Amino acid sequence: MSDLKVEGFKASDIIVRLSTAFNGFTDAERKAQLKKTNGIFELRISDPKKKEAIWTIDMKKEGNVYKGPAKPKADVTLLMSDDTFSQLAEGKLDGQKAFMTGKLKTKGNVMLATKLGGVLETAKGKAKL
Repeated sequence: MSDLKVEGFKASDIIVRLSTAFNGFTDAERKAQLKKTNGIFELRISDPKKKEAIWTIDMKKEGNVYKGPAKPKADVTLLMSDDTFSQLAEGKLDGQKAFMTGKLKTKGNVMLATKLGGVLETAKGKAKL
């Protein structure tokens, strides 16, 4: 799991827990989650020094998380700060509010971006994010 970590990013701990949760899914749970979400999310998260870390959540083919740009192309790319992602994952910030206030920017399928909360929530219940 340490291959998912990026030094200095709170998001990397959340991503590791997300990956652990996905790995704990039964085949049936994984298939249900893939069917429900059906999308690839590329997360571009920046720290206060404007350094960027990129992770991909594949909820279309594999049901996994990996570091780096999406392969194949992401259905939606989400750009946000490390703090914003942490708040979203902890349920302290609503995704729509973050989008409306400019804390969250998207490229691609904006409607799919609304499903990220559900993905985080599923993993939260499974791995206590």
